[in-house]
Amino acid sequence: MDANILSKVEQWLNGGFDEETVATILKLQKENPDELTDAFYRNLEFGTGGLRGIMGVGTNRMNKYTVGMATQGFANYLKNSFTGEIKMAIAHDSRNNSRFFAEVTANVMAANGIKVYLFEALRPTPELSFAIRHLKCQAGVVLTASHNPREYNGYKAYWDDGAQLVPPHDKNVIAEVDKIASIGDVKWTGWSENIHPIGKEIDEAYMQMLKGLSVYPEVIAAQHDLKIVYTPIHGTGITLVPEVLQRFGFTNVHVVEEQSKPDGNFPTVVYPNPEESEAMSIGLKKAAALNADILLGTDPDSDRVGIAVKDHTGKWILLNGNQTAVLLFNYIVEGRKRKGLTQPSDYICKTIVTSDLIDVFAASNEIKCYNTLTGFKWIADLIHQKEGKETFICGGEESYGYMIGDNVRDKDAIASVAMICEMAAYAKNEGRSLFEQLIDIYVRYGFYKESLISITKKGMKGAEEIAEMMTAYRNNPPVIINGQPVVKLFDYQLQHVTNLSSGEKTPLDLPRSNVLQFLLADGSRISARPSGTEPKIKFYFSVHENLESVADLERVEQVLDSKVTNIIHDMKLG
Repeated sequence: MDANILSKVEQWLNGGFDEETVATILKLQKENPDELTDAFYRNLEFGTGGLRGIMGVGTNRMNKYTVGMATQGFANYLKNSFTGEIKMAIAHDSRNNSRFFAEVTANVMAANGIKVYLFEALRPTPELSFAIRHLKCQAGVVLTASHNPREYNGYKAYWDDGAQLVPPHDKNVIAEVDKIASIGDVKWTGWSENIHPIGKEIDEAYMQMLKGLSVYPEVIAAQHDLKIVYTPIHGTGITLVPEVLQRFGFTNVHVVEEQSKPDGNFPTVVYPNPEESEAMSIGLKKAAALNADILLGTDPDSDRVGIAVKDHTGKWILLNGNQTAVLLFNYIVEGRKRKGLTQPSDYICKTIVTSDLIDVFAASNEIKCYNTLTGFKWIADLIHQKEGKETFICGGEESYGYMIGDNVRDKDAIASVAMICEMAAYAKNEGRSLFEQLIDIYVRYGFYKESLISITKKGMKGAEEIAEMMTAYRNNPPVIINGQPVVKLFDYQLQHVTNLSSGEKTPLDLPRSNVLQFLLADGSRISARPSGTEPKIKFYFSVHENLESVADLERVEQVLDSKVTNIIHDMKLG
C-alpha cells in the first residue's frame, strides 16, 4: 500500500475517531485491502458543487468526519464574507444517513455562531433554494446525492441568492475547506440554541409561489379530471407533489404506492433516476392499467422529473429530457404570447449540451435564448447577472431539470410536474396529445434527436483514463465523423472555438470547463464532458433532419438513429 495512504489510515486509527470507525478500518485491513485503498487514496473533494461520494469510513467517503470538516471550512468562509448575523437553511432527502449528515452540518454551523433553519424532516431540494431567499439567508446546504445509486450521499452548498456556489465563492470555499487539516479543527458542538426547526410555514409559502406560475388555470378547471399517475421513486416528492397538484386543481391523481414511501434503500429500483426506464417501469404499468393521460416521476431530492405519454399508436413511451424541455418551453412561451404577457426583455436559457432545437424555436419566436455551461448553477448565475435588466421565463437542461420563473434558483421538479400536467391539460382541451404537440414542433422546426453515452471509470486508475481520453480528443481531434468533416472544435477549457479548416480561433464567452464539442458539416454535434459528480465521462450526440409530417416519422427517426450509431462507431465508443 502507498505510504501516503498508510499514513492516512494510521491517522484515522489513532486520531480520536469513534470506535465503530476504527473497528471498520481494522476489518478492511484484514478482509478487503483494495477497498481500504480506495477509501483513503485521496480526500473526498469539496468540488464546485460540494461533496458527493460513497458512504463509509475514510477520507474518500461520505461520513461524519468528511461532512464536518467541509462544514467547518464553509462556516469559516461565511464568517469571512459577512458581518452581523449569518443565517443558513439546511434540508435533506430520503437517503440513508441524510438526516444524520444534516444534523451534523447544523451542529457545526451552530457551534460557529451561525443561525440555522433546519427542516424538520425530508424536503425537496428546490424548496431549500426557495427557503434561502424567503428567509433571507446567506447560505444553504442540502444533503442529497440526487439520482445516484443507494450507496452514495452528497452535500450541495448554496449562496444567498438560492443558487449553488459559483466563482469566486466556489473556489474560495474550497480553499477554506482545504485548510481544515484534522477533525480537531472542527467545532462539533455548542450553541445548539442557534438551530431553529422549519417546515409547514415554508411549505405554504413555496406552494403559494408555485400556484402563481400557472398560465391557464381556466384550462385546468375544464380538464381537472386529467388522469395523472405520479411516482416519487421513494424520495421527497411525496411531501409536496400530490398537494401541489391538488392546489393547481387536478382531482384525478394516482400515486404509485409501491414507490410512495421515502426509503434510502430504494427497494424497487436499481437507480432512483427517472432518466432510467427501469425506475419508471412500475409507473408505466400503472399508467397503462388505468389508461392514464400522463405519467411523471421525480428523483429522490425532486429536482429532476421524467415523463411518459402515449404516442400516435397508443403505445406508452418515455420522453427524454430534451423532448420534455422543448414541449415545456414551447407551452410557456406560446402561452405567454397568447395571454399578452410577453416583453422585449424576456429570455429563456439552456445548457450547451441541451438540444439545439430550443435555440431554433427561440429564434423563430423572437425570444432570446442564452446557453450556459452544464449545471443549473450557471443558469442561476446568468439570472443573477441579468436581474433588473432582462426577464427570465424558463430554463432547462437535457438531464431532466427545468426551472420556471426565478423564485427558485435550481432545477425544480415540483414546479415542473405541475406545469407539465397543466401543459397536458391544455393539449387535451385542444383535442390533442403531448406526443402530437411534439411532432408538430418537429415538423415546424426540424426533427432533432439526442442521445447520451456514459462511460464509468472507477477509482484512481479510472480518473487517469478519463483525463487521458480528454487530452487525446483535445490534442488530436477527429477529422471526419460519420462521413462528415468536423468543421469546428469548441474547447471550453481553453475558452475558444477553432475552425478546423482555417485554423482560426475565436473566443468563447463562458467560464472555463473541461468540455469539448465537435460540430460536423451537417450540423451534428458531439460533446465530451467528464462528470463533476460521478466517476464518468459523458458523450452527448445531437443530430437532426427535416420532417414533413407524422407519416414520415419512423423513416426519419431511423435515419437519425443510424447517424448516432455511426458516430458512436467512428469515435470507438460502442
